[in-house]
Amino acid sequence: MRPTATRLDGMPGPKSFCPWWGDTSMHKQRGVVVYTVSPFRQRGSKAIIRGWLFNGYRRLAAQVPYWIVPFAIGYGTYTWAKRRDAWQNSKAGHIALGGHH
Repeated sequence: MRPTATRLDGMPGPKSFCPWWGDTSMHKQRGVVVYTVSPFRQRGSKAIIRGWLFNGYRRLAAQVPYWIVPFAIGYGTYTWAKRRDAWQNSKAGHIALGGHH
């Protein structure tokens, strides 16, 4: 069984090159090579989970030194500020800072 022939609607196909819009000469070009892969050979999601598990883990682990230090500094600052705020608003904090409760 033979597929139907495609109709040309004025746009260049894979075997021709149109140098400018509106150029209707559509001469065949020499030296233009087009490679395609059969749709039966393409596997877009082959081993996607397995590839992500190993390669993704390796890539994420390589970035840990760059984000763990800022995260630790930020978390330490946050916990220190929360404890200091709780102490300043307590009775002991008011007395130590010379205020009245």
